[in-house]
Amino acid sequence: MTKKTKLKNVLTLKEALVKAQENHFAIGSFSPRYSPMIRPILRAGEKTQSPVIIQISEKELVRYDVTPKEIAEEFYTALIEENITVPVVLHLDHTKQMSVIEEAIEAGFTSVMIDASEKELEENIKISKEAVEFAHAKGVSVEAELGKIGTTDFVETDTDEELYTDPQEALKFVTETNCDALAVSVGTAHGVYNVRKPKVDIERLKAIRDLTPVHLVLHGGSGVPSYMIQEATNLPNGGISKVNIATDLELSFLKSIDREDRMTNEECKELPLEQLKVGRAAVEKTVIDKIENFLGSANKSDVFNL
Repeated sequence: MTKKTKLKNVLTLKEALVKAQENHFAIGSFSPRYSPMIRPILRAGEKTQSPVIIQISEKELVRYDVTPKEIAEEFYTALIEENITVPVVLHLDHTKQMSVIEEAIEAGFTSVMIDASEKELEENIKISKEAVEFAHAKGVSVEAELGKIGTTDFVETDTDEELYTDPQEALKFVTETNCDALAVSVGTAHGVYNVRKPKVDIERLKAIRDLTPVHLVLHGGSGVPSYMIQEATNLPNGGISKVNIATDLELSFLKSIDREDRMTNEECKELPLEQLKVGRAAVEKTVIDKIENFLGSANKSDVFNL
């Protein structure tokens, strides 16, 4: 952990999700993909008085040619310059290499995700447990994944194969790994829904919740109807506490500047200031909409008593 993370509103994922689960709302885990898009996410959180999570995955780091250090430096700089007071988390999303996890923690990330979901159960447990032991020793939370979450864009994952999370396996997994949060496969997918329709298997989610004590995470939140998310977060024992949203942000950004193709982080930083201003405004509007009409996290920063 760096000294930067001593800011009182910078939390670990576990600290943030405890409050979300207790109060039956989900925290948006927003992927800016470009470092200039971090500020509008934070501004949206401040305007709505909602906690927010800033995240980026290992594959996004490669695809957009950005480093954990660049993301962390912009995150902490923006917190101070924008006078952000709401609870925030800096999270490393889907990652398979321990070296990237170590790099992110060194940079000041307060949460990381180890994704060994393509492995058989015992191997997934072994790899995830090693990541948990390393990160916990540094005071950092860990999210892991059980089941396979499908994809349509291959940004976060390599395959579109989908395998629903088994509740009994989830109990064994969280018991043996001691992870803080678990990404579950219950019907959503990463990317844009072109043919298949988004769904959330509530009964499966209830069964997982009844057996596991850890906080549950829904990946592939872009494009999922709000009523599905609200049902998933309002389970009696506490439902989904974290929802990942990435594609919707990038689409709103690119559309606002009349561009279709993604760019590198450096290309984004070199955009004319007026274009950046327009793109940032579009991202901020999208995040505010997700917070107010999707996640139920608006005006929830006060439950943290920071």
